[in-house]
Amino acid sequence: MAPTKEEIRNKCVAVIFGSTGLVGKELAIKLLSTGKWKVYGIARRAEINMIKHPNYHFISCDLLNPFETQEKLCSLRDVTNLFWVTWASQFPLDTQECCEQNKWMMCNALDAILPRAKALRHVSLQTGAKHYVSLQQEDSKDDDDVYYYDEECPRVTTGNNFYYVLEDLLQERLGSGKVTWSVHRPGLLMGSSHRTLFNFIGSLCVYGTICNRLNLPFVFGGSRECWEEMYVDASDARLVAEQHIWAATQNIGEAFNAVNGDSYTWKEIWGAIGVKLGVNSTLFGPDLRYSLAMSDMGGLWKEIVMKEGLVETEMEDLANWEFLDNLFRCPVKMLGSREKSDCLGFMIKYQTLDSIMYWIDVMRQNKLIP
Repeated sequence: MAPTKEEIRNKCVAVIFGSTGLVGKELAIKLLSTGKWKVYGIARRAEINMIKHPNYHFISCDLLNPFETQEKLCSLRDVTNLFWVTWASQFPLDTQECCEQNKWMMCNALDAILPRAKALRHVSLQTGAKHYVSLQQEDSKDDDDVYYYDEECPRVTTGNNFYYVLEDLLQERLGSGKVTWSVHRPGLLMGSSHRTLFNFIGSLCVYGTICNRLNLPFVFGGSRECWEEMYVDASDARLVAEQHIWAATQNIGEAFNAVNGDSYTWKEIWGAIGVKLGVNSTLFGPDLRYSLAMSDMGGLWKEIVMKEGLVETEMEDLANWEFLDNLFRCPVKMLGSREKSDCLGFMIKYQTLDSIMYWIDVMRQNKLIP
């Protein structure tokens, strides 16, 4: 018997591009927990701790290969919601090559999905707070710069930003048709994954574990400004996933900052993070560069993994030391307003220290750290 109009309207089938990342994995878990969703997870490689659920279907796919993408995704005719939470990182962020690569990756996916998924209702795109700043920032800041950005702030006109390219591509491909789309701009993402380039929690956990093992102080290696002032919003992966779902199911075609909504400084919370990771001695050390201090710790990490019976990972699978160096010396403030999403009814918020503590616990539960 053919499905009724109501059954078609109530059908919920998601395809998540980037399903092994910080937000993608959380998105899949939250959708599946409702009991209403069928979920296709798309990524190049499978996650170590793969989601086990009868309604979850993982598809390994290189989205940069148009033939493979067509072959593996052309059968996904029942998709109602598309979540794009991935990106190609082979080129520096501020290059034309990065823009082109990310554009063609999304083009390949849309070419496979759009002609066949006749029930598609919404496309959800994740970008980030760097939408508001030049990716070619010099190590200086102007006191007249805007620090709190709302979603209507104009685009930066200098340099390249692949976020703009993806937004324009969606608008071009979807137009003003029946499929709505939303954009979500998190700040510093906090979650658990070993398939993420900019993995803050993983970097923090590996550093703390090594400090504990070698009886070293837990040092904040960064600028005094980033130590004493709030420079970047934190974004709990649970909150970002919930915002994706909220916008998708409400068919809200808007851009939203996806941030925790609290105020914090590293100076205030660094000591508590150290204690959580088993290091009681914490310091501010502006001269410390994690990329130098941790460069020869790969062997020690392997010993820790073996001794503690952890999931087998290389240090670089979890930690990105250059990212941590740059984050703690951020030259410009990237703080977003939550007013828009709050006014429309998205009220979920997290305290940043609570987010960090929660995700450290998840890393331990997943046996990624001792």
